[in-house]
Amino acid sequence: MEAVTHRRFLVSAWPWRAAAYVLTTGPMVVLVGAPMVLLGLPWAILLQRVVTWDQPALVPLALLLVGGGALIAGLGPLVAVPAAALERRRLRLTDNRPTRSGHRPAPADPVGWIRVRYREPATWRALCYAILLVGAVPVWYGAVLILLVVIAVSLASPFLVDGDGPVSLGVGTVATVGDALPYALFGLALLPAVPYLLAVTAGAHTAAARLLLSASTDSELRAELTAVARSRVRLVDAFEAERARIERDLHDGAQQRLVSLTLQLGLARVDLPGDSPAGQAVAVAHDQAKLLMAELRELIHGIRPQTLTEAGLPAALRELADQATIPVTVRADLPARPPPGVESVAYFAAAEALTNVFKHSQAATAAVTVADHDGILTVEILDDGRGGADPSRGTGLTGLADRVAVADGRMLLSSPAGGPTLIRVEIPCRPIDRSA
Repeated sequence: MEAVTHRRFLVSAWPWRAAAYVLTTGPMVVLVGAPMVLLGLPWAILLQRVVTWDQPALVPLALLLVGGGALIAGLGPLVAVPAAALERRRLRLTDNRPTRSGHRPAPADPVGWIRVRYREPATWRALCYAILLVGAVPVWYGAVLILLVVIAVSLASPFLVDGDGPVSLGVGTVATVGDALPYALFGLALLPAVPYLLAVTAGAHTAAARLLLSASTDSELRAELTAVARSRVRLVDAFEAERARIERDLHDGAQQRLVSLTLQLGLARVDLPGDSPAGQAVAVAHDQAKLLMAELRELIHGIRPQTLTEAGLPAALRELADQATIPVTVRADLPARPPPGVESVAYFAAAEALTNVFKHSQAATAAVTVADHDGILTVEILDDGRGGADPSRGTGLTGLADRVAVADGRMLLSSPAGGPTLIRVEIPCRPIDRSA
């Protein structure tokens, strides 16, 4: 339909593609119509027998509609679904955009396939298209064919006059070449419109087919969002596994070797005189090794606290509160331990929020509340500071919201000027399908 508006339409491939689509519609009508006729044939025979009864025609008509409709609704999808798949391929003749099926994956066994297909809206849209293809398209294309025949006969009218008598052209009667000449000019004038007629016919048919046979925009968006959510969950799981591996390697490998090195330097420091150059150098190395070991412990703790892994989220938050520079109260009410990924996101969200409290809020006290509400893990961080927290001012709130969004959660903020500031983090704990 867009190609019709282009100036070079007549010299492009679109008229030929439209003609190919129109010409292949006839075989499609026969291919779909033959099974549909077979489905309705028993009821047509029954109607013929019922009509012989001395009853009003309304009764056999009702029988035909009810019985035939039930039979087509019951068996029609078996014809409509494969026909729709073939029609989506044929749409490539007139539309370069991909046409996605609205069907969900179905089991290979017949019972499972029928159970899935008969519950899908896409199946019944395909059946509606099959009925329109058999019932309305022949009438529509028939009208187009009549118009094309009129144009062709008008063009050929001078050659149809044989001098034996008048010839009927369908739109008039001619007896001589002179009489036929106006019809020929009429057909010649309409000849350039034939490609446009075919293109409009094919374009309108394609639009109706795409409307009924392709996945709706909502379905496509829902499928894409589902794929993104599953991919995000897999990435979070992979990140958590990699972080656990790094923590394990640092704890069991580098930290143990650093502890051994610190002990050896301590023994060497004891054996060497403290005022000797060697003793002083070993003392400096020993102090640096202890400092490095403390920094390594902090690094491992920042990756994933050991308390979080072993004792869970409430214990890790209480440990975090014990290290705070202001009094922090922790209240936790969890019926069960959340998944590791959710625990990690909740812990680091609370840790980052408390860091913001210590740095920016000038608060005297803070409180952390953790609860599970119908599969949603909620973490609330409340402080009595000055308030006025604004994510646009670089206080770390944007990064906190991004961290929570990775786990399909959300962050809510209430921070009026003068305080208090409340940060609420909500993270789903329900199982998420991680399959591709």
